[in-house]
Amino acid sequence: MSQNSPAVRDNTTLRRFEMDVDGGIAFAAYRREGDTLFILHVETPPALRGRGIAAKVMCGALESIRHDGLKVVPVCSYAEAFLTRHREYDDLRG
Repeated sequence: MSQNSPAVRDNTTLRRFEMDVDGGIAFAAYRREGDTLFILHVETPPALRGRGIAAKVMCGALESIRHDGLKVVPVCSYAEAFLTRHREYDDLRG
């Protein structure tokens, strides 16, 4: 993410990583089991799609997961495809 990109935050109350963009919220919802986060669903508001925002949410989420020493299991098809394309996160797979 560039320095001008909005920050991704972990909203632990709603159990999702979020990023505010142009009045909308893109997110990656998760379920935590011990030291593993299961990415259940990644969503970008329709008006914001096609701009790479979901990828930025995933990058922010995965960097947070790495920082916290956790593992990740992609459940939704987008998260699985993202991790398959971005091998630099292979060490996070649980």
